[in-house]
Amino acid sequence: MTEQSLPSLNLKRQDGVLWVSIDVPPVNLMTAQLMLDLDAVAASAEKDPDLHVIVVQSANPEFFLAHGDLSFVEDPATYAALPVAEETLVGTGPMMRLHERWRRLPQTTIAKVAGLARGGGAELVSSLDLRFAALETAALGQFEALIGIVPGAGATAHLPRLVGRARALEIVLTGGLVDAATAERWGWVNRALPAAELDEYVEWVARAIASLPDGVRAAAIEAIDAADGTLEEALRAENRLLGETFTPASGELARAALAAGVHTREVELNLEKVLRANLVRHP
Repeated sequence: MTEQSLPSLNLKRQDGVLWVSIDVPPVNLMTAQLMLDLDAVAASAEKDPDLHVIVVQSANPEFFLAHGDLSFVEDPATYAALPVAEETLVGTGPMMRLHERWRRLPQTTIAKVAGLARGGGAELVSSLDLRFAALETAALGQFEALIGIVPGAGATAHLPRLVGRARALEIVLTGGLVDAATAERWGWVNRALPAAELDEYVEWVARAIASLPDGVRAAAIEAIDAADGTLEEALRAENRLLGETFTPASGELARAALAAGVHTREVELNLEKVLRANLVRHP
C-alpha cells in the first residue's frame, strides 16, 4: 500500500484501488483548496491505466462534504476564475466542471457516505458511478433553494436520471435532507447499510471490481451507458462488446469453471464464489 497527502486529502492506494479521504476540518467544506486537490487527483487518474477504482470517503464521521464554501459569495469573480478542470464542460462554473471531470474518469468511482452531504457535496456524490451510505448517520440534500438559488454543480441534471422528475423536484424545491434509507429507496444511493458494515462492504465492492479481467470493467460501463440511446443501439453495443471481451483469456476462465464443476448442483449453489476463485486478481 502506498500513502500520500494533499492539503485537503489523504490518499491510499492498493491493488488498483485508490482511497481518497476528504479532510477539511471542521465540517469538510468544498473549499477552493479541496477543489484544486480533487482536480489534481482526477488529472493523475486520467493518465493511469493501472488504476481501476477510486473510492471517495471522509475523514470526518459526521460530514462527507458539508456543501460549497458560502464565502465564495464575497468574491464570485475569484471563485469563477479557479483553475479547475479548465478543459471540461467549458463555459460552466468550476465546481460543475470538477464534478463532470470526475464523472468522465475511466475508473469506476465510488462514494462512501457515512455522514452529511449537502449542496456541492451531494452533487459530487451524484456525479460518481456508485454510492453507498451509512443507514444511521448518512443523509443527502440540496438546500440551495433555501438561499434563493438553484443547484449549480450538477444536481438538476443528475437527480432526474437517478430518482425521477417528481422526486428530483421534491429534493430541490423543499431543500430538505433525505435520509439514507429513503435515498436508497429512491435510487439516489445504491445501498444504505448499517454503519458498522459500510467500510467492509465498500472495500469488497472496490476490490471485486478492480479484480475483474482486463477490459471487462470498461466494456461493461460502455455497454450500460449505451442504454441512454435507442434500444437497438444499446443491443448492438452489447453484442459488439461481448465479441470484444470474448478473448482467449475469457475462454480459459470458462474452461476453468467447467473443470471446477460448473453445471453441477453443488457448484451452482455457490457459483459466484467458484468463479471468483479463478480470477487472476483476487478481490
